[in-house]
Amino acid sequence: MLGAFNQLGCSDPEGWVRSEIEEGIPQLARYRFLRTLWLQIIDNWHDGPANIPAARRALEAGASQGDLTQLARAVAYETVFAMLYHLDADEEATDQLPSWALAEITPTGEATRRHLDALHEDLLTLDPSGREGQDLWS
Repeated sequence: MLGAFNQLGCSDPEGWVRSEIEEGIPQLARYRFLRTLWLQIIDNWHDGPANIPAARRALEAGASQGDLTQLARAVAYETVFAMLYHLDADEEATDQLPSWALAEITPTGEATRRHLDALHEDLLTLDPSGREGQDLWS
């Protein structure tokens, strides 16, 4: 497990492994999932939102590419955070309605029965830049 965290570029692999072992939290699955959200959703906007008509109009009107990119990344972050929070906050759950959970599976697709809870709490700490999202708000 330590090797997997190192391979993924984790800055504190020992801490994540210790937490998984001592607390029984599926930290490797959590780390992989959150890291993927940063790389594929939040930071995917580094090339800019030029394919969005409203963004093109803003650029033509004098907005800077950097500001639009920062705006797109901030909106992506807020959307991801809200979705992660919503995964844990099923306010309409009742005995009659199904709910949801994000769960860890093995490499062969078998359920481990361990849920990935409170992901929103670790989202900022997995910013690949190491800045914990500070560049989104400056």
